[in-house]
Amino acid sequence: QVHVVESGGGSVQAGGSLRLSCVASGWIYSSYCMGWFRQVPGKEREGVASIESEGMTSYADSVKGRFTISKDNAKNPLYLQMNGPKPDGTAKYYCVLGVLHRCLLSTLLSKYQYNYWGQGTQVTVSS
Repeated sequence: QVHVVESGGGSVQAGGSLRLSCVASGWIYSSYCMGWFRQVPGKEREGVASIESEGMTSYADSVKGRFTISKDNAKNPLYLQMNGPKPDGTAKYYCVLGVLHRCLLSTLLSKYQYNYWGQGTQVTVSS
């Protein structure tokens, strides 16, 4: 059974930095994509950053140049380095894993790409 667990959330001041981590266990696929989504109450989940097994990445325009997604060679853990977060980045952040569909650059930030989701970790950015 696949388990996806995030950690590292918390409170941070705007302009500071925070790193989220994610460990996914119970899977052995060699082709996959992993990423981070975020959601605030009443809004759709938004793709933030994603990386596929060969290293191709994709970022939401709102975080380009400030956030960096990375992973160890052995798939885990997955990181999201958040530099210069903004108050509108306050949300619950979810780690995701996709192994059923081919990972394309055009679909890396689509929620339909992913079939495993963590429980989420809250990030609060204060001004």
